[in-house]
Order: sequence, then structure tokens, then C-alpha cells
Amino acid sequence: MIVKRKTTGALLIAGMMLLLLVACKKEDPVPPCTGYCPTPYAPDIPANFPPMSIPADNPMTVEGIALGRFLFYEERLSGDNSQSCASCHAPAFAFTDNGNQFSVGIDGIAGDRNSMALINLGWGTNFFWDGRAQTLEEQVLDPVRNPIEMHDTWPNVVAKLDADPAYRDLFYEAFGDDRVDSLKAAKALAQFLRTMISGNSPYDKWRRGEGTIPIEAQLGYSLFQQEGGVPPFIPNGQGGADCFHCHSVGADMFTDGQFHNNGLDSVFADPGVGGITGNAFDMGLFKTPTLRNIALTAPYMHDGRFATLEEVIEHYNEGGHPSPTVDPFMKFTGPETLELDQQERQQIMAFLNALTDMEFVNDARFQDPGTP
Repeated sequence: MIVKRKTTGALLIAGMMLLLLVACKKEDPVPPCTGYCPTPYAPDIPANFPPMSIPADNPMTVEGIALGRFLFYEERLSGDNSQSCASCHAPAFAFTDNGNQFSVGIDGIAGDRNSMALINLGWGTNFFWDGRAQTLEEQVLDPVRNPIEMHDTWPNVVAKLDADPAYRDLFYEAFGDDRVDSLKAAKALAQFLRTMISGNSPYDKWRRGEGTIPIEAQLGYSLFQQEGGVPPFIPNGQGGADCFHCHSVGADMFTDGQFHNNGLDSVFADPGVGGITGNAFDMGLFKTPTLRNIALTAPYMHDGRFATLEEVIEHYNEGGHPSPTVDPFMKFTGPETLELDQQERQQIMAFLNALTDMEFVNDARFQDPGTP
């Protein structure tokens, strides 16, 4: 009986091993990757964010992002090899220009618009203050050939990069072709920019139940989402700050991605979107910037006219200036004002400060990688 049980057990084990061997033989072995082997990259999306839409013709890869990071810090993208994208988009200032009102190009010429923050661009469309670029891939091509910025030509930049064997290797790893060209460079830069996700501020942790923010900031968040004004002057008024119309909180982007005239001027020195479209109804309209890391990105507005957030809040509190295209949400460009008191303005400031994401600013993945 004992021998029979051992024999039966041995036969059972042998049968199971045979089945496993047969099953393994039926599976096709995974061939080793040789040559061009890009590594797919899935962006780390915060739980309180919507999915990111990635262009079908520019999937994100580890190799593409690495190339884009080198290019972002590459000074050979400028005419005299002295400036890179990072020259006007510094990590310590949430990828804006070191507190400068206007950026100065390689020829010592200052621009006339403030450098925009590079934050959560993977969810955006219609880039620049006037929305003239439809995609990130299109947007990154412009500063190189802008005569008051990096002042070069893409053929010249391509020749400089193509002469560097390290870049030819990086382009091969990213795209399976070591020939350098502007379209591949733009794709790599766009991939890198899409990794620059800011979603771990104290506000985000509070939203996800991972932490808290001061009561003053919570009260500021409530004011942020409430309609401005009080009845009877504003029938639906809630005594709030009226911020949420343009700085949407629904997807936690703090921008609606749209274009508005927020009452800065009655006569426009800069036509904004109207300068691109030629449409009278677009005059004085500019893109809504994100409020994420806003405490780090002074000065403010498209022309950097406000040095502090206090000045920005006061502009909205006073109501701004009337003009034919002023946004309907700017309800107080007449004799009535928003009438936020000092305590309420401080609460809004506390909330805006809670949007500062130092983990994003200090993230090693976004810093200068050195020479390729």
C-alpha cells in the first residue's frame, strides 16, 4: 500500500511536469530586442487629475523624453550658443524667467510679454498668450526662430546637433533614425514637457485626503469658488471672489484654457488674440494662465505689469477697466467693486500659496542633465 501511494504520487507529479512543459512549448518565446527598442512611458497622473491625451503620432517613450530633456537645456538651439529653453523657463521659478517682467534674447532685445509657466501642458491646447500654436509640438519650434529670442534657424540648429555623435545616438534611441531634424526635436521636447506634471501641492494632498491646509486657505478656496458681488446690485452674488469662472477647479488645472479680456486696459497696446485673428471681438484677449505655483511665477499678467499677487487681487477687487471686449465675468468694471475686505483678500492669498508644489520645482527629472 505504501509503495502504491508513492508510485501514484510520483506519476501525478510527472504528469503535471509534462503538462507544464507542453504548455511552455506552445507559447511563442519573446524574441530579444535588437536595434531600435524604445521603452513606452506612462505619465504619472495624480488621482485628482483627468487622463492626459497623448498624440497618436508622438507616443511618449523613455528615450524620447531623455532627448527632449537634453534639448530643453541645450544652448546650441540659439544663434550664438548662449541660451536654451531653460534660460527663460527656470525650474526654481516654476519654469518662468527668474522674476523678470520680460525675457531678453541673445541680441539683448527684450520681448513684450511675460514668460509663461511650463506646468501641466499635457492637458493644454492653443499655446502662447495669444494661442497661435495649436499643439506643443508646434509651440516648441517658435522660440528658436524668433528674432528677439533665440534668433537662429532650425536648419542651422539641426546642423549643429547633427555634428555631435552623442545627439545622433540620442535621436536613434528615441526615433530609430540618427538623422537630426526639427520635427523629431519638437516631438522630443513636447514629450519632455508632458512629463512636467505639478499635482502634489498642499492643496492636492488636501483634495486627496492625504493632508490638510490652514483654515485660512480653506476659507480662501470657498471664496475662490463663489460668485462675486451681493444682491441687489448682483442678483446672484454670493460675496465671493469670482475666480472660478476662468481658473476652473473642476479638473484641478486652475485654468479654463480659454482666452479672456480681464479688464487690464480700455485701450490695447497689445491686441492679444486679436493680433492673430484680426477679429475685433478678439482684441485684448489673452490665455488664462494656470494658478498652480502662482506664488513662484511673479510678475503677473501677459505683460508682467503686476509685481505681486496682492496687486493682482486688488486689480480684480477694484474691477478693472471697461472696454468693448471685456469679459462678461468681469462684472465690476463700472461703479461697483468686488468689495472683498482685507481678511478675505488674505484668505485668497493663503489659498493661492497652498497651490505651491515644491516637489515639482525640485524634481530631479526636470533639472539640467548636463551634456549628452
